[in-house]
Parts: sequence; structure tokens; C-alpha cells
Amino acid sequence: MKKFAPFLLLLFAFQLSFSQDTIKRPKIGLVLSGGGAKGFAHVGVLKVLEQAGVKIDFIGGTSMGAVIGGLYASGYNATQLDSIVRITNFDNLLIDYIPRSSKSFYEKRNDELYALILPFNKFKIGAPQSLSKGMFNYNLFNRLTLHARHVRDFNQLPIPFLCMATDIELGKQVILDKGVLAQALFASSALPSVFSPVILDGKLLVDGGVTNNYPIDEIRKLGADIIIGVDMQSGLRGKEELQDGTKILFQITNLQMIEKMNANSKNTNIYIKPDITNIGIVSFEKAKEIILRGEEAAFTVYEDLDKLADKSNPYLKPKLKVASDSLQIVNIICHNLVHYSKAYIEGKLKFKSGAKINYKDLETGINNIDATHNFGTVTYSLEPNGTGDDLVLNLIENPIITYLKFGLHYDGLFKSAVLANITNKNTFFKNDVASLDLIIGDNVRYNLDYYIDNGYNLSIGFKSQLNQFNKNVTKQISSLSIDPSINSINVNFLDLTNQLYFQSIFAQKFLIGLGLEHKYLNINSETIVNSNSVIDRSKYGSVYAYMKYDSFNNQYFPTKGWYLMGDIHNYLFSTDYSGKFNPFSIAKADAGIAVKVFNKTTFKLQTEGGFSIGEKSVPYFDFVLGGYGFIPVNNFKPFYGYDFLSVAGDSYLKSSLAIDYEVFKKNHLNFSANYANIGTNLFDSLDWISLPKYSGYAIGYGLETIIGPIEIKYTWSPEITKGFTWFSIGFGF
Repeated sequence: MKKFAPFLLLLFAFQLSFSQDTIKRPKIGLVLSGGGAKGFAHVGVLKVLEQAGVKIDFIGGTSMGAVIGGLYASGYNATQLDSIVRITNFDNLLIDYIPRSSKSFYEKRNDELYALILPFNKFKIGAPQSLSKGMFNYNLFNRLTLHARHVRDFNQLPIPFLCMATDIELGKQVILDKGVLAQALFASSALPSVFSPVILDGKLLVDGGVTNNYPIDEIRKLGADIIIGVDMQSGLRGKEELQDGTKILFQITNLQMIEKMNANSKNTNIYIKPDITNIGIVSFEKAKEIILRGEEAAFTVYEDLDKLADKSNPYLKPKLKVASDSLQIVNIICHNLVHYSKAYIEGKLKFKSGAKINYKDLETGINNIDATHNFGTVTYSLEPNGTGDDLVLNLIENPIITYLKFGLHYDGLFKSAVLANITNKNTFFKNDVASLDLIIGDNVRYNLDYYIDNGYNLSIGFKSQLNQFNKNVTKQISSLSIDPSINSINVNFLDLTNQLYFQSIFAQKFLIGLGLEHKYLNINSETIVNSNSVIDRSKYGSVYAYMKYDSFNNQYFPTKGWYLMGDIHNYLFSTDYSGKFNPFSIAKADAGIAVKVFNKTTFKLQTEGGFSIGEKSVPYFDFVLGGYGFIPVNNFKPFYGYDFLSVAGDSYLKSSLAIDYEVFKKNHLNFSANYANIGTNLFDSLDWISLPKYSGYAIGYGLETIIGPIEIKYTWSPEITKGFTWFSIGFGF
């Protein structure tokens, strides 16, 4: 009560200083400290303040206190903030989630192939600067502050606002009260080592809690007479808790802040300290509980809060009416580009100057840029230009252009393999990427890729691949005479393919391209008992065209999205080792869709098919089905129920369905079924629409891990007596 006496005297003085009809209401400042997920308690406090009818005149915050305070100052009420917190997927915050649909096919492959990626500079292996660049946060802040995107002085917000950041270079606090609101919130909440520092006005900024976690003096300077403060800072840990480096680091950081907080709390008129026992800075899953703890703490001082309300006209904060998120982009302005062209950036954005978009389109475009990993910093603002906006992009190119990458895999066709990769960007031209995979294991392989990405303009690439394996496969792969009693032969298969291709974006979604291909096949078998065990040793030349689209949110366990792929190869010449080559074409298509039908249950449907065009030619390019877990090579395709590459034909139609149930996070039980008709000239008659000749089923378990999926499946078919158990470990390559 003694601490509260000065506040009562102050309030009484205001009441006596003016006549009844000219009473000057004291200005109330709200100070919200940082605390990571613990800061959700601020929402609970705000709900009680609104219930009491208290009008806030100034808000100052740090870190999560800045985020909650800034959004409240921009117009949201407490109920809206409660909804935002509850529906936001904060699991994506720390992993810097980028939707898979925002990644190019190259970037999808990059993220779904390598288990470990390390920067490599001047022959030294480095470490990432932080766990996350924080782009998920930045996009979130921009989306939530879209209504205030043109405000550049935070005093012009519905409630004047400021937040704190730390200049990590000078070790000094920085007051953020002007600029782009989303950028200020982003900088104030950039927790060191978790999120990358934020470059703002030439300063390298991190979380304001490092220097000032409770900006009470700054709010008093704005004109606040009475301070309501909410302290989310934890106390010091005991020695039994200081058993790892992270906790020791936070303890050292907290030493100065706790001493400062103790002094500031004594200067706070109404001090609120929620119970945050057993709540960590990343306990985002406890949002509902944390908000409730904030309410409980505020109710302990409700009588004091009630005294601040105008009883004759209690303040009721209106609900923010969020306007349309439609944007007219007048100009796209790119700053700091050196090795990348504006056309490249527009190609990633998938819209140009003059386009009318919604914010989701903008967010997708920014994610597309971020997914390239070519930029260490990606920030943007929307500046007013007549009836529209200029999109201003500040892109700091990543100084690291070389990376070492590693992966592991096992499947029943290629067997065990270790993958080592070196990737270099801007090797010869702007926007280019050079990548070499060396795969060592039971079958040595390699992948060499060089690609110049020109966005909307025509892009060019070169690819070289070596694949080889030894396996029992159907004898139909051979054109040699084989004992009729033999159904399969053991082959050594080697495929060396080189491609030069051109591609571009069509209708902002589809990737279309065409190219030239040179292929060398070397197939031999010791099963064939004659003077020549070589099945083929020929070179082939072809031209090809393709189209691709893929919006699956996960390659291996999708819950939504669809994909479509089409390809046609025209084989024009061959060195013709077998003497049976005639020019021919192969056309194929593949489409699939995934839909979440229940909370944890997903249904996936896929249909694919292909056929040859022209005279009967060599069988080495026929479609061959069977097995699971391997990356398709040429026209070799997985098929449940049958052994690897055991059914063949020059044309086929296959459909499959799968039901996946996520038992608990990243653990999947699934049931799959596939059906096919395959044969010679299948589409020359109506046989392709008859009941499927081949069918297979599988039950399995899958686990998502850092090295990729680990899967086990038992498969069977009613047409054969033998079942198969297949294992697949790691990302496929």
C-alpha cells in the first residue's frame, strides 16, 4: 500500500486541480517486457484492462512485449490478439518455415535431399549464423500490420508506441519509434543466436531485452503520468539448473536485466508480475495457459486498475476493422542487387510492376525469394504511390556462395549410399548455380547440375547423371533370346545421361521446358548363357519437352496440394548396338492430389501413364514396374506388391491411393493400394480401361527424421503368392 500511495496522491491532485467539467485525466502508459512465449501473458493483462475500462495512452515494449504492444497500438483489441495467438502456428517460427510450394524444383530437391548443409568459405567449413533468419516472423508482422503499412511515425498510431532494440555492434539500446512498424517489431524480437540480427538504418540490431527489457523511462518521457508495467522476466536459476551452455548464456544475459528490473519495478505505479513458473521462452504450445496466467495476475490488482477508469464513460476499445488486403503494386524497387537481376527477382515474386495482388501473393513471392538462400536478409516495405503502393525490396546478398552438403540413403534397388555435395553460386554468370553430387556406396553414382535462373525470362541449364545398379529384373528388358523357363535375369545396368535444356515459368505456376539429351546405356547380364552377355551398349540422341507443377506441402507425407507432370522424348538416333533401333517417342504423364479428410488423416490419389509412339524399337526404354523407395530412372517405376522391376511393357496406366494417419507428430501409419494395366500397345485397344491386370497393397510405418523419412512397408499382391518387406532410409537420391 505504501508503494501505491504516491499514485493515489497524484490521482487526487488531478481531481482537485480542475473543476468538475474540466477534469484532466492522467495519461496512462503501459510497459510490456520481453520474455518469448511467456509474453503471451500480456494478452491476458490487456483483456483485464479492457474489462476494467482503462484507456491506454502510450505503449512501450521489448521483444514479445513489443510485438503484443505494437499490434495493440496499431488498432487490435485484446480479443483479436487472443485469436491471433491461438491460431498462429508457432512451431514454424523457430524453423523459419517456408512453404514447399514457394520453392522451385531445384530448391525442393535441395531441401529434400541433404541432411546437413554447411557454409564453405576459403576452404573452411563454417556454421550457420543462427537457427533462423526469422522470415516467418517478418511475414507475419507485415501481414498483421498491413493496415498500418504507411505509418512512419509511431506517434501517429491509434496509441503512440515505441519499442527497444539493441545495437549489437556498439552494445547500446536503440529506441524504435519511427519507420516501418513490422521492421521495428522484427528487430526488437530478434533473440540472439536464435534469430539473425536485423539490419535497420545501417545498424545491426538484436533483441532489445539485451539492453532494456522494460522501457519505463522512455514511456514517461512521452508524457505518461501513471505507469502500468507487466514484467515477464524470469529470476536467476539455481546452480542445479545451470547444467548446459544455453542456460548459462541466458543467466549471464539476465544478470544486468534483473538488477535493472528490480529498480524499475519500484518506479512502476501498478506492477503486474504473472506467475511464469515452468514456462520457457519457447513454450508456444502453452499459449492458452500463459494468457490465462496474465489474466490472473491482472485480477490481483483489479481494484487499482478500476480506479483508473472513467466510471461515467468506461473506455471500450473498438475492434479493428481489417480492410481488404488487395494491393496495387505500381513499381517494384530492388536495392543492393549485385549478382542477381531484377528479372530474376520478379520471376521469384511471380508478379511484375503494375500487378494487382493480395497480400498472400506478396508473402508467397517473398518466400520464393527467401527459399533460394541467395540472400542473407530479405526485408520489404510498401510505400504509398497515388492509389497504389511501391514495393521496396532491401536484399542483402548472402556472402557465402559455396556449401558442402551431405546425405544418407538406403533402398532395395540402389542399396546403401552416402552423398557428398558441393554447391557454388554465381560461378560464371548472375543467377547461376553449380552443384555436384557424389554418391558412394554399393553403386557409385553422380549428379552434376548447372543452371542459370532468369526468372520470367528464358533460363538455361545443363545436367549430367550417372546411375547404375545390379538387380534381378524381368527378362523383357532384353531383346536377346532367353530360355522361356527363365522369368528374370540379373543385370548390371548403367545409364549416363547428359541434358541441355531451356525452361521458363508459364501462367505463374507451371514450369515448362525443352531440351536435347544424350544418353549412354550399358546393360549386361551373366544370367544369359551365350557368347555375348551384353544386352545393350549404345548411345542415344533425343529432343524432349516437359511441364511440371507441384504444390504438395511435403514430398513424402503430404497433407494438401497437387502436382502435374508431363514429358515427351523423341529418340532420333542411336549407335544401335543391337541393330534393332527405329526412331520412336515416349510420352508420359503423372498427376496426384492430397487432401486432409480428418484432423490427422490424409487421402492421396495418384494416376500416371505412358506409351510409345512409332515403330517397335528397343525394349530398354519400356516402362518397368515393381518395388518401392527408389528414385525413378528412365521409365522404371515403383509398384506395390511386385518385386523390383518385374513387370514391363511399352505402355501402361497406373492408379494408386494411400491413406496416411499421423499417430503422433512425425509418426505415420499408412495403407496403400495400386492398380495397373501394362503391356504392348496397350492403348491401341480398350484393354487399358478393363479391370486392372496387376494390383498390389502395402501397410507401412514412416518416421520423419533429420536425414529424411525412415519407412518400412509390407507389400503383397493377390496375383502372386510371395509378399515383400521393404525398407527405405533417408531422402531419396
